Amino acid sequence: MLVVQKFGGTSVGDLERIEAVSKRVMKSVDAGDRVVVVVSAMSGETNKLVEYAHYFSDAPAHQEMDLLLSSGERVTSSLLSIALQSKGYKAVALTGRGAGIKTNGSHTKARIEEIDPTVMNNHLDSGEVVVVAGFQGVSPDGKVSTLGRGGSDLSAVAVAGALKADLCEIYTDVDGVYTTDPRIEPKAKKLEKISYDEMLELASLGAKVLQSRSVELAKKLNVNLVTRSSFNENEGTLITKEENMMEKPLVSGIALARNQARISLIGVSDRPGIASEIFTALADADINIDMIVQTIGHNQNDSKTNMAFTVSADELKAAASVVDGFKANDEVDVIEVDEDISKVSIVGVGMRSHTGVASKAFSALAKENINIMMISTSEIKVSIIISQKYSELAVRTLHDAYNLDV
Repeated sequence: MLVVQKFGGTSVGDLERIEAVSKRVMKSVDAGDRVVVVVSAMSGETNKLVEYAHYFSDAPAHQEMDLLLSSGERVTSSLLSIALQSKGYKAVALTGRGAGIKTNGSHTKARIEEIDPTVMNNHLDSGEVVVVAGFQGVSPDGKVSTLGRGGSDLSAVAVAGALKADLCEIYTDVDGVYTTDPRIEPKAKKLEKISYDEMLELASLGAKVLQSRSVELAKKLNVNLVTRSSFNENEGTLITKEENMMEKPLVSGIALARNQARISLIGVSDRPGIASEIFTALADADINIDMIVQTIGHNQNDSKTNMAFTVSADELKAAASVVDGFKANDEVDVIEVDEDISKVSIVGVGMRSHTGVASKAFSALAKENINIMMISTSEIKVSIIISQKYSELAVRTLHDAYNLDV
C-alpha cells in the first residue's frame, strides 16, 4: 500500500518528537507500505522566522519571506530523513521543488497548479522513504513559493493525489473528528467516518482539525483522508466519499464559531440594485460575508427595507467602514453593530432525506430560552446566530437533542 503521512508542527516540535515520528514511519515500512512523509516546520519555528524578518522591516517583500519561511520545513525534512537513515532505513529529503510541486506566482499564498511525481516515484521504486518539505513549491519563474495557512496539509493531499496513494494520513495533536468540541461537551464522540461535504462544512464553521482547502482538494482528487494523533495509537477518523459510508447519520456534528459579528442596516433605500451595490463594495474590500437576512421595513410606504449580515469579527471594522459610505450618501438610515454573537451549526448528510431537523433544533433551544437572531440553511447544514453567552449551552443542548453521544 502506498501511504502519504503528514506530521504537523506539534508532532515534530523537537528532536524527541522527530525521533518518535521516525519510529512511526519505520513501523509502516516494516508492515510493507511504501511511504511518503510530508512535514511541517518544528513548532514555533515559523513564528520565530517571521520575527527575524520584522526585526529589519515592517513589510518584508513576499518573495523573500517565501524563501525564509520555507526553510523551516526543509530543516524538519532533513532531520527526519537523517533519523531514518541512522536506523538503517533508506530515505531521502526533498524540497517542494525537488518533489515536483509547481505553483502559481502568488507569493505567501500560492496555489498548487500541478505535481510531477516522477522524482518521488523513482525514489519509491528504489525502496526509499520520501520525506517532503510541506507548505512550499516552485513558481513559474523558478522562485520558492509558500501555500499559506494549512499549506503542509495541502501539500500532503496534493502529493497523495499525484501519486494515486491508497491513503493520506494527517497526524496532529488530536485523534480524529468529534461530534463537537470535547472541551465544551465531554460526551462528544469520535466519528469513525465522515463525508468530504460534512468535513468541509465543519471546517468552514470552526472545527480546527483540518483546513477547508485540504478537504476540498481531497474531494476533487478522490483522496481518502485519515486524521489521527501522532501521540497515541488510537484509530482516527476516515474522511471519504459519501458513497463509501454505509450509514448516513442524520446529524454528524455540532460546530461553534465564536469569532462573529453582525451588521444591521436599518432603513435601506428599497430600490433595484442597492443590495448588489452594498455587497459588491464589501467584496471589493475582500470582506467575506456569511449570513444575510433582508426584511421589509415597518412602514411599507416609505420605500425602505432592512438587512443584516454577518462577518468575521476580524473584518468588522473594515466592513463597517464600507457601509458607512452608504449611510453618508443617505442610502442607509442607521447602522447597528453586534459583536456579542456566536454561530452554532448542525451538520449531517442525512438532512438530505429527512425532515424536521431544523424544527428539532429550534424547539431544543427554545426550551433553554435561547433566542435565535438569524438562520441560514443548506442541503446538509443549519446555522443559527445566538447571543455569545449561550454558545456552550447551545452546543450541549443540540448535541443532546440529536443523541450524538449514543
